[in-house]
Amino acid sequence: MKIIISTKNISLDGALEIFVQEKIGGLEKFIGKSSVVEARVEIGLPSKHHRSGMVYRAEVNLKAGGKLLRATCQHEDLRNAIVDVKNELQQQIKKFKEKRGR
Repeated sequence: MKIIISTKNISLDGALEIFVQEKIGGLEKFIGKSSVVEARVEIGLPSKHHRSGMVYRAEVNLKAGGKLLRATCQHEDLRNAIVDVKNELQQQIKKFKEKRGR
């Protein structure tokens, strides 16, 4: 799986990059290795002036076998936003596989 990470209004340190690679890369076992998979991940702050509430945002565009899956989540904590977006994509992959299996 090819993972492209971009950030907005934050800096990407090594620990955060590894966290994203592990969480989003873990989706590959649900997709299967038969198709070429590319995930574009955008994480960060929508704007610099928000200080409270759901300020962190994670968005993933996942291309697998000609299909595009997209998920976006906002959360007070960046790591939780990444986990939430992974869970949402996991559900979308399961639904897609069930439809295709019919």
